[in-house]
Amino acid sequence: MGRPKRADEAGGIYHALNRGNSRAAIFDKPDDFDAFQRILAEGLSRYPCQILAYQLMPNHWHLVVRPTADGGMSDLLRWVTLTHTMRRHAHRHTSGEGHIYQGRFKSFPVQDDGHFLVVCRYVERNARQAGLVNSAEDWKWGSLARWLAKPRRKPDLLTPWPIARPGRWKDRVNQAMSKKEVDAVRHAIRRGSPFGDPDWPQSIARRLNLDSTLRPRGRPKKVAPG
Repeated sequence: MGRPKRADEAGGIYHALNRGNSRAAIFDKPDDFDAFQRILAEGLSRYPCQILAYQLMPNHWHLVVRPTADGGMSDLLRWVTLTHTMRRHAHRHTSGEGHIYQGRFKSFPVQDDGHFLVVCRYVERNARQAGLVNSAEDWKWGSLARWLAKPRRKPDLLTPWPIARPGRWKDRVNQAMSKKEVDAVRHAIRRGSPFGDPDWPQSIARRLNLDSTLRPRGRPKKVAPG
């Protein structure tokens, strides 16, 4: 079976994720996280893509991105994962010892309305949800801490949002998400299915040939003879 089609259209918003091979750590110490942020900045200078939100976790990362040319997300993240793998192996003198990532990154389109805010909350509270910090803004390697930092941290990774950031956003990120919201985001991650209002996933899936991401998996149930 061939790889499923990936949406990567200029001006679209996408959540992207990749994990360590067998869920192993890809960042072991603070310097590893910092080095990856520098790789992201270098990639942004090379490829037509913007970062709207992100979170680096010990064994995976989340990015909310907007390509500014067709294929920009794939070009950026292909280069980022390859460069990270090569530099990590070179730093540890482990070249040739296997894959760092589980495979190519996963992604799904996001509607630029309240659904975008749900995805950004999910991303920016990931470390708090995992119990790594008491407050989401305390996790240094994410967009919430970077957005709040004064003066702005370097390298500059973030692009202004396509919709207004709600007031008291930090407090909103720290509030627990509903089970329905979390389940919906995780379903989109697993399937690569568009995340938006009830009619939006259907229309965007038809336009971008993502219909398979909305269909139930497995063989259709057999209908008993009448």
